[in-house]
Amino acid sequence: MESNHNKTIPKADLAYRKKKNAEEMKHQVISFGLMIGLTVVAFLTVGSDVGPWFTIPFLLLMAVIQVVFQLYYFMHMSQKGHEAPSLFFYAGVLVASITILAFVTIIWW
Repeated sequence: MESNHNKTIPKADLAYRKKKNAEEMKHQVISFGLMIGLTVVAFLTVGSDVGPWFTIPFLLLMAVIQVVFQLYYFMHMSQKGHEAPSLFFYAGVLVASITILAFVTIIWW
């Protein structure tokens, strides 16, 4: 009875992993498609004649959105077990933001 129990667990685990991998691949393909779409929109924005007051902030917004997609889907920051790298990354973003804010404040005022 013990050996029969051990044979069914790997099969169930394999089915679960296949389902999990398929779901993750689906998310990666969707995010890749969205990133390609955002890149096309960015190129169209630059190619159009809307002016730099709209184009530059819009491109920065597109860049931030693409960074989020890259981090969460292609670098697997949304998965369990990646809490420590996430903590270090967000701490680095916080320190960089404070540094940039400090330098901008010193220069402009």
